Amino acid sequence: MDLEQHTTIVPVHGTTVPSRRIVVHAKRVCTSAKPPWCGAGYAVSMKMAVLGTGAIGSTFAYQLVNAGHEVTAVARGARLERLREDRAIVLSDGARAPVAVAGTLDPSVSYDLVLVTVLAPQVDSVLPALRQSAARHIMFMFNTFEPLDRLRDAVGAERFSFGFPGGVLAHLIDGKLRRRILPGTTVGDAAWAKVFGAAGIPTVTSADMHGWLRSHAAMVIPLMSIGVVVAHRNAGITWREARRYAAALAQGFHIVRGLGHAIEPTVVALLSRLPRTLTTGLLWLMSRTQELRNLGALGAAEPRMLIDMMATAVPNEAAELLAIRP
Repeated sequence: MDLEQHTTIVPVHGTTVPSRRIVVHAKRVCTSAKPPWCGAGYAVSMKMAVLGTGAIGSTFAYQLVNAGHEVTAVARGARLERLREDRAIVLSDGARAPVAVAGTLDPSVSYDLVLVTVLAPQVDSVLPALRQSAARHIMFMFNTFEPLDRLRDAVGAERFSFGFPGGVLAHLIDGKLRRRILPGTTVGDAAWAKVFGAAGIPTVTSADMHGWLRSHAAMVIPLMSIGVVVAHRNAGITWREARRYAAALAQGFHIVRGLGHAIEPTVVALLSRLPRTLTTGLLWLMSRTQELRNLGALGAAEPRMLIDMMATAVPNEAAELLAIRP
């Protein structure tokens, strides 16, 4: 099939589209699980699905559509009904990005990418569909401390990767997306980092996403746990409480190192080496910010989950973490 009339060429990292005509004579330009590229520096418009279109998944869907990709939003419940009504990701200012909408992932569609942004406890319910999917690449993107082998084995190592939306701050309010995109999103595959970067989501890579995720969990557990407290209390934590959370922070980093990982990225590694008095002060100050209250408003389920995962990984070595479990 000649796709000359149907292929969109998206510049990557400020390159300029050449004046010559680029003709693609096949639906796919490569057979690997990597993003298809048309010459050096150009990403062909791709067919993607976002499985789990909460605030994070909706942000990726919106940005990828605006970058010229064809996106299917897979959702359920009230979010599915809202998407069926809007047929688009809608921002709080009314801007829209049209998406196809589905209640399940169609196993026959050979998506270039399925981005899985459900929460970790929900992933088992979607694994059967992912196993059966004809998708060329599947990227999981959520908080976890557990080994990644099970997910890799489920979908096949050749099409598996993991990422984390570390720079995406987003909320859904009455079905409309409010998002702020900062640097910090990290993935294990440089090719997909380029695709996301070209879509306006600054993305870097890590050679050890498992270690990155565990480092991140150690850092965010105290922050999330404090957030739950201050959102309920509508006031910051005491200095004595801050010392408890700082102890949990230190224990988390100690566990990650004990499991054989370097702490990353660099800013988190620096945090892990600060004197306890400084981390206590930082947590005390951060408990007085609106950002932490917003984080706590999301509920206690995720910090509880991460603490339980860490305690399972190192039985009898997570007392400080268990002490702050919300």
